[in-house]
Amino acid sequence: MLKTTPITRRLAALLAAAGFMASIATMATTAGAQTLDSPLHIIVGYAPGGATDRVARIVGDKLGARLGVPVVVDNKPGAGGRLAAQQVKNTPASQNVLMLANPAVMVVAPLVFKDNNYDAERDFVPVSHVNSYDFALSVSPTLPVRELNHLLAWMRANPNQANVGVPATGSLPHFFGLMVGEKAKVQTQVIGYRGSAPLLNDLIGGQVPISVDTEDVVLPQHNAGKLRILALSGEKRSPFAPNIPTFKEAGLDLAATGWNTFFAPASMPKAKVERLAITIREVMQDPDTQRKFKDAGMTPVVSTQAQTMAMLKAYRTQWAPVVQKSGYQP
Repeated sequence: MLKTTPITRRLAALLAAAGFMASIATMATTAGAQTLDSPLHIIVGYAPGGATDRVARIVGDKLGARLGVPVVVDNKPGAGGRLAAQQVKNTPASQNVLMLANPAVMVVAPLVFKDNNYDAERDFVPVSHVNSYDFALSVSPTLPVRELNHLLAWMRANPNQANVGVPATGSLPHFFGLMVGEKAKVQTQVIGYRGSAPLLNDLIGGQVPISVDTEDVVLPQHNAGKLRILALSGEKRSPFAPNIPTFKEAGLDLAATGWNTFFAPASMPKAKVERLAITIREVMQDPDTQRKFKDAGMTPVVSTQAQTMAMLKAYRTQWAPVVQKSGYQP
């Protein structure tokens, strides 16, 4: 029989304590990996089929397997996405709900609508930035310009004809068009349309000479030779249009992008928000997710929660003065 001594007894006690702590750590890890207790609902403030809806479904399909619960995309269109925000704001802490939103809902609307019924910064917590998109400055094929500096010269020489069409008054393309005019010191007359389709028809037909819209909308028409994109708004060239220069490359020191970002209601427990942020980031790192985004003509983004918060802060700093200076009222 092994003789015990004070030293061996102390060693045994230390080993037992270490084993107990290891067990506790294992239990904590297991608890952290447990599935959510109910389905996760992703609220989209637009009808099915649009860009934001496509993003929600690509990410949602992958999230379900990682979280161990069904993930349901709920479309709640109305008021340009603001109705969805108003609904999600009031979500009880016990429910698993995220909202996928863009700058129109979380940056522009709070600045221009007095009866918004939600505070974008107080009522929501940023979770994960998942994709970005560029704005495109395009011209009608009837306009005899092929470079941005030529267009700006034409606009200065023809101020009464320098109309810029945008898919909606008060949209991000609207304010980006104003940013272009201000940066280039060119007076621009912005004309708002009811969607991209009628704007494209008028641009291609020559009824409006210039447009600002998102890259994914105009690129197929550019590739078909029905219009010309003169510049894209990203910091670097788009992977979907590597032959088109950025505004900076074309001589105008200007860059801006749009995005889709997941937000949680402020009522959601912090630990759950953090867990969802980590899981969405893992989904966005998945090569298959990356492929699906690129196949849809969208640029995927892998972002931590801290990076998402920093992006939003910088974005509001860039856009708020433009929106407020415009004096736009709905």
